[in-house]
Amino acid sequence: MVNPGAGRLAASSLFSLTGKTVLLTGASGFLGRTISRALLDNGATLLALGASDRVAAEAESLRAVYGAERIHPYRADLYDIPVVEEVLARINREHPTVDVIVNNAHEFSSRTGFNVPEGHLENATFDGWMRNLTGGVYWAALITQRIGGGMKARGRGSIVNISTMYAAVAPSPQLYAGTAFINPPGYSASKAALLAFTRYTASFWGPSGVRANAILPGPFSNTEETTANSVQKDDPFLERLMARTALGRLGEPAELAGAVLFLASDASSFMTGQALIVDGGWTIT
Repeated sequence: MVNPGAGRLAASSLFSLTGKTVLLTGASGFLGRTISRALLDNGATLLALGASDRVAAEAESLRAVYGAERIHPYRADLYDIPVVEEVLARINREHPTVDVIVNNAHEFSSRTGFNVPEGHLENATFDGWMRNLTGGVYWAALITQRIGGGMKARGRGSIVNISTMYAAVAPSPQLYAGTAFINPPGYSASKAALLAFTRYTASFWGPSGVRANAILPGPFSNTEETTANSVQKDDPFLERLMARTALGRLGEPAELAGAVLFLASDASSFMTGQALIVDGGWTIT
């Protein structure tokens, strides 16, 4: 066991990302916006990858707080693989020493089967399955391959894959009964595959000093999306979500920040291949 130096066990040291460059996908999305701030608040230089112009707008607002030199936005439609390859090659040229990858991107829309008839198992389409599998595991695999390869060559790095509690347990049919909501089978399947990929990466790249872990978020509150989809805060569906957790409520995005920082930083330096569940106790009952 290594004897730590003075101050090394302080939270400010253990969880610090100062001097580290972090690539975050889905950076301008619901959880991504909070993860971005958590990384920046703890010293990271952020490479923010998003699928729309929103990523540049978000980067500008962050630059006003953290400084332009610490935030670098990149835009790419992650289904356009040749464009993604070009952007990842550009990242490698401009930032050849990425220390942490947070694979957070996934498409939550009717095209991946959320809250539409095509989201039910009996109606699921080939396109819906492929979009989920592409977003759920292939994006993470490609980014790990192209950016994580540099980590492997340098002998250090941390990869954090954002999965879901539905990779560990099945969605409850009673939750969706009589509502317009549905969680498609392709989502659970793709995120379960992401867990398998996380373990694979940890196993094969561990000897080279690269760690890979996953976070499995449970139900998190998204006021913006709720409003956009005409779902009121007291909607029976949301009430069911809250009642299903041991804590009796939905999570707030900031409550995921600690788990991200833990796995991204040296605080988890002897942890790899694991799935950290942040679900308010959903999966224990």
